Amino acid sequence: MLHRNRMPYLVSLLTAAAIPIAIASPPRLETQLGIAHIGGLYSFSDTDYLNEGAAEARKIGARCIKVALSLDTDNPSPKLYALNSRWPSAATLEDLADTSYFRALFSRSFDTFILNAFRPGCSASYWREEFTSEDERAEEECFASLTRYLLSTYRNSHKTFVIQNWEGDWALRGNFDPHTAPKPSATAAMIRWVAARQRGIERARAERKHSNAEVFHALEVNLVKQAMTRSAPSVTTDVLPHVSVDLVSYSAWDTKDSPDDFGKSLAFISRHKRPTSPFHTNGIYVGEFGLPESEATPKTAFNRTAELLNVARKFGCPYAVYWQIYCNEKTAPSPKSKNRYKGFWLVRPDGTRSPICRLFQ
Repeated sequence: MLHRNRMPYLVSLLTAAAIPIAIASPPRLETQLGIAHIGGLYSFSDTDYLNEGAAEARKIGARCIKVALSLDTDNPSPKLYALNSRWPSAATLEDLADTSYFRALFSRSFDTFILNAFRPGCSASYWREEFTSEDERAEEECFASLTRYLLSTYRNSHKTFVIQNWEGDWALRGNFDPHTAPKPSATAAMIRWVAARQRGIERARAERKHSNAEVFHALEVNLVKQAMTRSAPSVTTDVLPHVSVDLVSYSAWDTKDSPDDFGKSLAFISRHKRPTSPFHTNGIYVGEFGLPESEATPKTAFNRTAELLNVARKFGCPYAVYWQIYCNEKTAPSPKSKNRYKGFWLVRPDGTRSPICRLFQ
């Protein structure tokens, strides 16, 4: 229960989080606060896992959801959503999108679907070692085909689809060590890879002018603070200025403990992004953020999440996606979290809900 002296603060945060953002020709700004559902470790029903989590996210109040639509060799969708599911074989991303599981997801009353997507049969960062002209053409056609499918199948839905990669700074390095210096050849390849995905989506959009659905392309960055404070190599500084993407997603774990650094990082990303229509200078969104309950009490996690959300709203982010509906990481029990999960959740393994769910109401 909330103490009375916390109520004015809570009301101001909740009210601020709900105010629409004014940007040039924006898509579906009421979906600003979203929920990720990727690779969770527990379930509560016999419903296929993709749609169980989606139903719970919608019940909490989200109108934006982030999922994986991918057939890459690292973490394909059938692996991430295996619980209570029997995935059919799929050779292309549009085949995957046309499965009963994704058709059911896309028929739900979300306004925006943010999709982690990678070319079938390749690792998420295969381009680091070699990226041929044939690969470049295949990437472009892969995402042109998926975009055509989405714009055609959902042409009367008014839905928005955002196709993105996952945490590009790890992919650029080929590991999870932030001190690894990216190879110049990998940086050059990433620029071509991102540009090919963008071209494919743009080409399909130009072909499907009579659809009221929308498809955008985003590049996700994650090691922003060290680039900003120490001039470390990064996707933000070394890739982003050389491509014209629709949006940039910030996976904001490097600034989760400081709303001030979080806001500065959003501004730093924005300075390196080329303005593109229809988002122009508001083309930065928060692809992942939150504070796990293994590191904070539920009350602290709520307050920090509300603070970060308020910064994102004031900055003009079209979306901010909370990580996530069900926890996807195990860990040793901590004084704050007695079970063996890190606490990236809105719904805990015992079925209780995090106080953060109130932000969606």
